[in-house]
Amino acid sequence: MAEIFDIINNRTSYRGAYKDTKIPREHLVQIMEAGLAAPSGCNKQTTSLICVDDPIVLDKLKGMIDPPICETAPAIICVLTQKIFAYRDKCFNVQDYSAAIQNMLLAIKALGYESCWYEGHITDDDDIGGQLAKVLGVPDDYKMVCILPVGIADGQLTHAKKKSFEERAWFNKFGN
Repeated sequence: MAEIFDIINNRTSYRGAYKDTKIPREHLVQIMEAGLAAPSGCNKQTTSLICVDDPIVLDKLKGMIDPPICETAPAIICVLTQKIFAYRDKCFNVQDYSAAIQNMLLAIKALGYESCWYEGHITDDDDIGGQLAKVLGVPDDYKMVCILPVGIADGQLTHAKKKSFEERAWFNKFGN
């Protein structure tokens, strides 16, 4: 039981270089399965994934990302979403893909790799995600919202300072 809490507490966003070590396909499948096992609003399962580990396709995608990120990652998982309404006018796709991403980040760490959740860089006004999606043959009713590089860190991990528990969590009422 302690292992899951260690993984949660030791996971960090890694933005450095990656070692030139191929990620076994079975590990990539495990990571993606962890993402797809995440809960989804009304079980609409709005999240889909594409893992890119082919060096030629990776180089093409990496060349389209400006400013460059994850240039040395041996694999990238692209997170896609569909806007599917669960009931009435409610759509939970943001919550769905967020839960999937967190599951994958924890699975990546559990398997001994590092990653970083790149979303803003992909969904900015320049629509890099849309450009990447075209290269990958993604249908128009899907939107690429995130990429996760996967690899072995070739640099130091740094951990952001978190506010204390008492500053952000309470019992029975706010700020007691």
